[in-house]
Amino acid sequence: GRVAPPLAALSQVLRLERSRRTAIVFPLQKLERHLAPGTDTARFRLFQPGLAALQRAEALFRSDRGHPIDYVSSAVRTDHAPPPALPEVCFIGRSNVGKSSLIRALFSLAPEVEVRVSKTPGHTKKMNFFKVGKYFTLVDMPGYGYRAPQDFVEMVEAYLQERRNLKRTFLLVDGVVGLQKTDHIAVEMLEEFGIPYVMVLTKIDRASRGVLLKNVLEIQEFVKKGTQGCFPQLFLVSSVEFSGIHLLRCFVAHVTGNLPTVEAS
Repeated sequence: GRVAPPLAALSQVLRLERSRRTAIVFPLQKLERHLAPGTDTARFRLFQPGLAALQRAEALFRSDRGHPIDYVSSAVRTDHAPPPALPEVCFIGRSNVGKSSLIRALFSLAPEVEVRVSKTPGHTKKMNFFKVGKYFTLVDMPGYGYRAPQDFVEMVEAYLQERRNLKRTFLLVDGVVGLQKTDHIAVEMLEEFGIPYVMVLTKIDRASRGVLLKNVLEIQEFVKKGTQGCFPQLFLVSSVEFSGIHLLRCFVAHVTGNLPTVEAS
């Protein structure tokens, strides 16, 4: 199996000096000090777990003999999907948003798990199911937009409407370019179906601070005024630098019911 990259484990992050550590675990908070005085930052800190919760969540994403993390199967239709026995989360986003890279980063402490990362946008044509022990299932959905399969809409709509064990949908948005027309279509679909979801800004290592701040504030304003089912806090991630990965693992553990109490730090 592959070796886990640096900073994939919380223990490695905790060795860093404090400001670097905060930037890795809570990247949204790193942006706070660059905001205009008086800006409301309540939405930056709605989900702020303490160290114990972050460590418990990490244990879920670390495989061992008694806790296997496995790719289960792929499906092009919901009736081909594994039985809905466990709480489930799914990840959707535009074809080149970095979805497979993010899932690989989340599973980096289980290096035997094969998450295919394609250099060709639109490569994921099926729903790919990953089982995390006896705790939850994570689903990698096909990308929408560029080169999306013809039956994408039918496949994804059917999944979102029929999958009774779906606890949260993670809608990935490119942190460099912000919300695009296709993302708005995905938001409309989630809102129409009444599906609870959360927005994740990817590739934050590629965005300048100014661009990232602009996109964060614009998206937060859109979420506040234009959505009902979206969790008010954005999650920022870099699959390269591992910023936000530990927090996102914790949120997945929380929404799947595997972290009943989340202590504020």
